[in-house]
Amino acid sequence: MLSKLRNLFGAAESAPPAAVPAGQRVYAVGDVHGRADLFAALSAAVDADDVARGNAETTVVLLGDLVDRGPDSAGVLRLARAWQERRPLRALMGNHEEMFLDALEKEDVLRHFLRYGGRETILSYPVDAQAYAEATLAQTQDLIRAALPAEDLSFMRGMEDMIRIGDYLFVHAGIRPGVPLEEQRVGDLRWIREPFTTARDNLGVTVVYGHTIYDDAELAPSRIGIDTGAYASGRLTALGLEGTSRWLIEAREEGGTVSVSQRSLS
Repeated sequence: MLSKLRNLFGAAESAPPAAVPAGQRVYAVGDVHGRADLFAALSAAVDADDVARGNAETTVVLLGDLVDRGPDSAGVLRLARAWQERRPLRALMGNHEEMFLDALEKEDVLRHFLRYGGRETILSYPVDAQAYAEATLAQTQDLIRAALPAEDLSFMRGMEDMIRIGDYLFVHAGIRPGVPLEEQRVGDLRWIREPFTTARDNLGVTVVYGHTIYDDAELAPSRIGIDTGAYASGRLTALGLEGTSRWLIEAREEGGTVSVSQRSLS
């Protein structure tokens, strides 16, 4: 594994390693997709790791797609809001939050939303399953509006498009190579895959992203992808950063039991 990491980072050996500013620590959390069980375990592990590492100005960054596909999106949003009350936490808007918000007003987006995990999101709120099954699209919008807490709506509407901390750029999906950061399109930040996901060139920053599922964290010279497919794989991954150090914390569910592990990347 270590030789693989050396090979991946070898192309960038001539450049100084990416770093966060002195005195700061950052934890980035990959796509949760309704897995409140994994999110609860991972957030507790992040808090414990932060305490163990000593004093720092710590920021948690959620990379988006907290909702859809998994069974408890309502629980995830509730946990995220509670975590934000306890510590500095910033959240990026993923393409699934974008769809969720747009689906409240646009029936064509609602159709798309329901095909890609929106049904599970709706039923994680106090919505009667039979009423949902019999509802028209317009009635479905009414059911969501009635069940969605104002706090969840405000939290999603307040999500950011990109976050820059030191040499790292945090986005949901990626950036378009060759385009200055200030000219990046929001659609790309939330939806892009190619040509970003195969980029090996220096992007000017080290981009930490979710959106594209990998079996393990994707470590390339200018990219770190940490979406490990929590809703399907039962694995939710966080990346820790301090100075030039990097480490992973992972919550894994097997047979109904959630465990947490950690490993260093430097």
